[in-house]
Parts: sequence; C-alpha cells; structure tokens
Amino acid sequence: MLDVRRLRLLRELAHRKTIAAVAEALSYTPSAVSQQLAALERETGVVLLERTGRRVELTAAALTLVEHSETIFAALARAEADLAAGQGELAGPLRIGAFPSAVPTIVSPALVALSREHPKLELMVAEVDPATVPQALRAETLDVALVQEYDYVPAEPDPAIDSEPLLEETIYLAAVGPEPLAARRDAAWIAGTPGTLCHTMTIRACEAAGFSPRIRHHTDDFGTVLALVAAGQGVALVPELGVVAPPPGVVLSALPARRRTSVAYRRGTGGSPVVVAVRAALRDSVAEMRMTVVELSGAVRQ
Repeated sequence: MLDVRRLRLLRELAHRKTIAAVAEALSYTPSAVSQQLAALERETGVVLLERTGRRVELTAAALTLVEHSETIFAALARAEADLAAGQGELAGPLRIGAFPSAVPTIVSPALVALSREHPKLELMVAEVDPATVPQALRAETLDVALVQEYDYVPAEPDPAIDSEPLLEETIYLAAVGPEPLAARRDAAWIAGTPGTLCHTMTIRACEAAGFSPRIRHHTDDFGTVLALVAAGQGVALVPELGVVAPPPGVVLSALPARRRTSVAYRRGTGGSPVVVAVRAALRDSVAEMRMTVVELSGAVRQ
C-alpha cells in the first residue's frame, strides 16, 4: 500500500522542483526527503526520479502518480471535513493568508465576527503574496487564503486548490494629472516588487497600451505608492482596495481592467465547518464594506 506521507513529498517535489525546497517547506532534512522518495519507488516498483548530477526530474510514471495523489488527498480532506462536522463547537487553529490591502478592509472585520461567534478558534493571519498561496495551502501552512487575478494576469488552475469568487475591483491609474494611460509612456512608474502580481499587472497593462513602463520605485504597500504619486515621483496602477484614503491631489482614473479576489482552500476541505465559517465571514465582510463605501475625499475619479 502506498504511504500517503511519501506521496505528499512527491507532489511537493513536482511543484517545488528541488529536494532542498521540499525539505525546507515541510521541515524535513534533504536526506530524509531523498530516503522517503526512494522508499516510495520501492513501494511502487517503478522509477519515479531521474537523477542528473545534483538535480532530479520526475518520470512520466511519477507525474501520473502525482495526478492520482490530488484525488487521494482531496478524498482524505473530505473525510476529515465530514468527521469535523459532527464535533459541535468550532475550536483549534485557523490560519488565514491575505494580501496586505485586504487585511484591514476584509480580513479584520471577518476576524471580529469569527471571534465573537466562535471564541475557541485560534485565529492566525499572515500577509502573503497571492502567487505563493497554492504552495502554502498544499503544505498546510495555511487553511484558507485570499488569491487574486488581474485581467492581464490570469490565474493558473491548480488541481489541489478549490476557490470561490469574493470581490471584483476597478483598477485605477493614480497620478497628479488627468492624462490617460496611453499618455504615460515617458512617465516614471511605481510598481510592486518584481515577481508579484501587481508588478506583472503594471508591465502588461502598459504593454497593452503600447509601451514598456520605466519603473523607478518598487513597493508593495499601496499607501506608500500613493504617497510617492502625491510627491510627484511617478504614476501607478492601484486597485480599489488600495485607494481607500488617497492623499490630496492624487487623481484616480478608472481603467477597464479589473482585479478579482477569491477565497481559496485545499480541495476537499470546502465542507469543513471551520472553512465554511471563515468563507461566510469573509463574504459578510465584503458585503458590509460595499454598503459603507463612500466617495473618497481629496481625489478625483474619472
């Protein structure tokens, strides 16, 4: 019979590419990972890894096994969710991942509601880049997380993750004047850290307008982005959650592009009472936020 823990290591290797990365993510030593994968090869009776020097590649048989493992892990998660449904009061750790602009606007009100309704839950929040969420959910360092995609940066489907839509936002061009995006070819730009979705969105939106942005500043905090814009240091693309309180003089021009946020969780855990509770709290938080949104002072929206 196949060892589920070893299957998990193989699945992580398929996504993380190196044994060292798997070991770091799951708190193993590299030698322990190698030993467990070798044991899995003996269990299956087929070659799973091709070794070239210090690198390993998954064989076709290994990729087939990884594909089956997603179904296995989802079935185990559903079984655990069904058992938890009969336990009564919700308790224990709940690890939520969120991007920075969602923490004060969406996640914090949800935490208040969860703490009031389920006081025995041990709530833990971590700020994460949405690009890292699938790995964190697979590694079980997060239980639920907010993920996002932009019109110009569609999300890649992941067989280990389920999700549901939560929020759609307008993207704004933030500047100190009303000129449109296409007229910002020679402007200095402010964007997120390279590798983040916000950074990629900025580049692709500008390329769609016919130019490559000249990025001068990098920051992942939209408050800092808007402060730099107000100081005349450049222009930027900012989603709706990031422009709750812009500095005076910043002009916000709505673009046709959108950012979409979803709640993500491991496949099979959607029926878990804890996951059900946090999803409901996040939906209520978004609904409340939408009802209380007012026109922003000190900014012009076009």
